[in-house]
Amino acid sequence: MTEHTHDTDRGAGTEAWHRDLPGDGDRAADAPSALGDGAEPLWRKPLFHVKAGTLDPNTAQTTGMKRFEALSARHGGTRKIWLGENHVGPEMRSGDHHHGEAETGIYVISGHPVFVFLADGVEQRIETSPGDYVFVPPYVPHREENPHPEPAVVLLARSTQEGIVVNLPSLDVEVEIPGDAGASAS
Repeated sequence: MTEHTHDTDRGAGTEAWHRDLPGDGDRAADAPSALGDGAEPLWRKPLFHVKAGTLDPNTAQTTGMKRFEALSARHGGTRKIWLGENHVGPEMRSGDHHHGEAETGIYVISGHPVFVFLADGVEQRIETSPGDYVFVPPYVPHREENPHPEPAVVLLARSTQEGIVVNLPSLDVEVEIPGDAGASAS
């Protein structure tokens, strides 16, 4: 079995921080598709390995946090999922945003991030610890906060193979949902 790993200087000069990334800016490169060109049966395709420290910081971003792409169409050739990490520094908070049509599953790796959203016009807060999971439905405005002195790191899994990020001016905005005439999320 062939192991696909690639290192390059992609993303050098960014202000990305990742616990496993060396300080000199080594990054994962565009990877060949793990799903191949269709010449062999799908059940014969190779696995794809992303080594710690090679996640790609060149993905959609929101102020106050840093996302890292691990598996996607660009990295591993996924067709239906996006997988990566999100880091919120000590005593930081992200801007308000949503992830379009993507369902987002979150697993807390370290720290104690707080997930903030509106319910019936009232700000709600989900305080988490390592090992906790959070589900963010499609189009729901939210933000991440880290009121603690240690960094917060979470694993992100999305139902789309791209990391959709729509930055917003506030949580209390009407979100347009394509193909949903007359309906919106707020």
